[in-house]
Amino acid sequence: MQTVRDDEGERYLLVKRSAESSLVRDPDTGTEHYLPNADLTVHDEVSALATAAEAVPASVRRVLTAVPNDRALGLLVEFVDRGPVGVRTLLDTYDLCESDLHGLLAELRAAGLIDETRVAGERGYEATETTVDAIAHLRSA
Repeated sequence: MQTVRDDEGERYLLVKRSAESSLVRDPDTGTEHYLPNADLTVHDEVSALATAAEAVPASVRRVLTAVPNDRALGLLVEFVDRGPVGVRTLLDTYDLCESDLHGLLAELRAAGLIDETRVAGERGYEATETTVDAIAHLRSA
């Protein structure tokens, strides 16, 4: 499978090529249709699998690649639902030891999924817009 573009710049996955036309799949919708070969340009520098992954919103892809387990995903959901949460509250509320919590917070922050903030004058964290968007997509699925 290859990534191709049509004359209008739309990106597709090449499913099957014949003499005059090719069966292509829209990565966003999964629908397939034929286009003339003359209208298509192969883009070898773009992986077909990367093109297929574009069907998933970028925010969801970021969460999928950054979240190692259900506890981490649950923490993101809590930030979305509760808003900013102080570090002391996180330690008191959830079943994470201090080192595990700080390690997880560092990973989520590095992935751009949470931001450091102040809560009642103390250090805390809140969900980024990317996280809010991703959780909304995941909940609606």
